[in-house]
Amino acid sequence: MEENKKTILMIEDDSFLRNLYRDKLEREGFEFIEATSGVEGMNKIANEDPDLVLLDILLPMRSGFDVLEEMNENGMISQIPVIILSNLKQEVDIEEGRKMGAKDYFIKAETDFIDILERIKEII
Repeated sequence: MEENKKTILMIEDDSFLRNLYRDKLEREGFEFIEATSGVEGMNKIANEDPDLVLLDILLPMRSGFDVLEEMNENGMISQIPVIILSNLKQEVDIEEGRKMGAKDYFIKAETDFIDILERIKEII
């Protein structure tokens, strides 16, 4: 891994979306790691120490909200910025994500990659 390369962990169970983001983020110069469930995601957060997490909410075994809660309870990883990328677009879900410390909340189906990329670059 290159010294100055920022690492992004995507916790997403949709393989098409993970592959799409891997290609685009690696092209932008990021290191890309992935997890397909909340449990695997927490393990990768703890072991890989990513610079930013792209987090889906609807995940197998442990939801994105559970992951956020667990991150908040662990001082070592609570500082890692999280961007939620979900198809849950109820205001209550968006508010919950922000209240739990997510830096931003994007609706997958309504957001261009370029908007997410700009936000990633602002945060890290």
